Amino acid sequence: MLSRTRGLLRETFVGTPETRLAAARGRTAVLNQLLLCAIVLLVSVLSLFIGERMDRPLFLVGVLGVFLGGAATLLIPWALIPRGWILLVPLADIVAIAALRHAEPDGGLGLLWAFPAIWLAALGTLAFVAQFLVITSLYWTVVAIGPNQGVVYATFLLPIVILAIATTIFVSTRRYQAQQSLLDKQAVLLSGALQRTQRQEELVTEVLDAVDFGVLRVSPEGTVAVVNEALGRFQQSIPGFGVSDRELRNAYRADGTTPLTQAERPLARAIRGEVFDNQVVWFGHPDERRTAMSMTVRRMRDAFGVDAGAVLIARDITAELTALRARDRLVASVSHELRTPLTSVLGYIDLAMDNLDRPDLARKDLEIAGRNSERLLEIVSDILAASSSSRLSVDMTISPENVDVAEIVRASAEAWRPRAAERTVTIVTAGVEPARAFADPLRLRQVIDNLVSNAVKYNRDGGEVSLGCTTDGVETWILVRDTGSGIPAADQERLFERYFRARTDVGGTGLGLSISRDIARAHGGDITVRSDRGVGSTFMVQLPATADGLSSGAPEPRDGIGDPQLDADEESA
Repeated sequence: MLSRTRGLLRETFVGTPETRLAAARGRTAVLNQLLLCAIVLLVSVLSLFIGERMDRPLFLVGVLGVFLGGAATLLIPWALIPRGWILLVPLADIVAIAALRHAEPDGGLGLLWAFPAIWLAALGTLAFVAQFLVITSLYWTVVAIGPNQGVVYATFLLPIVILAIATTIFVSTRRYQAQQSLLDKQAVLLSGALQRTQRQEELVTEVLDAVDFGVLRVSPEGTVAVVNEALGRFQQSIPGFGVSDRELRNAYRADGTTPLTQAERPLARAIRGEVFDNQVVWFGHPDERRTAMSMTVRRMRDAFGVDAGAVLIARDITAELTALRARDRLVASVSHELRTPLTSVLGYIDLAMDNLDRPDLARKDLEIAGRNSERLLEIVSDILAASSSSRLSVDMTISPENVDVAEIVRASAEAWRPRAAERTVTIVTAGVEPARAFADPLRLRQVIDNLVSNAVKYNRDGGEVSLGCTTDGVETWILVRDTGSGIPAADQERLFERYFRARTDVGGTGLGLSISRDIARAHGGDITVRSDRGVGSTFMVQLPATADGLSSGAPEPRDGIGDPQLDADEESA
């Protein structure tokens, strides 16, 4: 379709080869005839003063014949009539010049035959032969019937000269036409090659724009020549990325903390001619959300082995490095989390074995060991739940029923009061009101325990944890508020990511909030958070109060609960 459109445009504005040839014939006719008319006009003016033996009526007939030919070339649209009709004009000129030659034998007007001879020689072989025969015949006829009869050298010289001139024009025209034909064929070949090259370039561009890694080509002069769409997106999110004359700020080495100098920039190294693999650069301040890029540079050579610049490949590996760091943190955290209760279990079992003769002490030791065993089971359950490849696994394990939320909240408060007392944290349940929910009691207890556990761990010594619940008959809300240091706004966005931990100085796997939100959403509810630095944090659990609420899915946010701004669309920590 594109080539057809180009052809139509070319025919419209440039013309087809046939129309261009017809237009060229028209221009040639006008130029030749006007030149002949100008010379004849000059001869006519001179004849008024010089020609004494001139046959003026015949001379006038010849002049009029030439001028009529000039008028014909100007008025006739040669592009619209057959090619052969143009031969009539130079043939008529030959006859008119014969009249001029006969009217003025001594004026040398026979030389004017050179003009129609040149014209006809340029029109082809047949016209070339015709002009020689016609001019020679008329010339000899004029000489024969003229007043100076007899054969002299001029009788043959003029036809020979005219023939030589016409032959030169004929050969030149044939050579020009051959060259023009060759050029036309080469133009067709070049046009086809250009179209194929353009198509290949379009295909390469489409492929480069389709990939999700950035491609940047550096010319041999050190300028950026090609940038695909993926790298353009990187440039929008990372100011100065892929721009040689712009300073790149907040760039760090692979460790994420050592600033990257301008000389170490991958683009600067590529311009200097260096080749490297997988240079990792972190972009963004360490306290903000960051992007990690892996960059590779390769040099290019042309067909003659000359350096043709370099190509830089940039790939976003933020997710990969984040996953690796999360794995390392998880391994370290799980090792610590498992070691502590396991050591306690083994220790208290040994004490119980030593106190078999004192059942009261042995029972106390075994109860402590049992609580630590439950803690181990919770940690293992969290890890197994987080490692599930499908979020629907939570949906498959819930067994919802009508439950008393207030009872579950109070039970969780009682279970965590001993741990809270170790830090003199008070758990207040004054806000607990009678409320029903259609939920799995075991899963709901897991959610509340996770929230209360975080409220105690991240609270200040001597702080307070306030629990509450209420319902309107359609939805039920559970409130967990602490008086800790609060959560930074940047961390709130990632709070529900798996393995994310806002503070690393407190033990944990970073899975509790993620699993809790999955459980709440599996019930058709949700968990949201509000936090102020230095004041504390408030977590709100939203659940359906009846079975109808569970079947209809998660309800729309209402009264500040389930605020989309607070609902980060990521897995939790």
